[in-house]
Amino acid sequence: MKRGLLVLALLASSPVFAATPAKSNADQEQIKTIVESFRTAIVNKDKPRFLTLFFNDKTPWIGVTSDKGLQLLKSKKKDASQPDPDKIFSSDTPSLFMDGLLSESHHFEEKFSNVRIDTDGNVGVVYFDYSFSVENYKVNWGKESWHLVHTPDGWKISSVIWSMDFNPEPPKAK
Repeated sequence: MKRGLLVLALLASSPVFAATPAKSNADQEQIKTIVESFRTAIVNKDKPRFLTLFFNDKTPWIGVTSDKGLQLLKSKKKDASQPDPDKIFSSDTPSLFMDGLLSESHHFEEKFSNVRIDTDGNVGVVYFDYSFSVENYKVNWGKESWHLVHTPDGWKISSVIWSMDFNPEPPKAK
């Protein structure tokens, strides 16, 4: 009898599972386009294009340095009066990030791999491995995640968080 009730309960609940909206391939493709636009805006130092990808300029922008990286940063401090580097930092905004790139003549590129996207059509999450290079020298890498919201103007990034390990300085010229 208990087994019959279990089967009946499972059958009765199956419409709930069927009502779950399927992931839209169109949403997946639109979010992939956001990822590529982010990458190319960095390469091209295209601040106006970059900023259109975000819900607003107050979008949380949070990095977390690995323990190994934090120790390396502390060991590289040149002046003991300087504060120790923070493990977690969130002083940047998308606009300040681009301003930093624009203030340098170097070529920058962020590369993405193992990109995973999940969405219900209203909110989305992108999670991937990244590496960030300056003049083709990989300076940092880790995992990165974005939350996105589907607005009347399309998908917008509403938060950016990443882990970071890094090479402290490029190899010396030989």
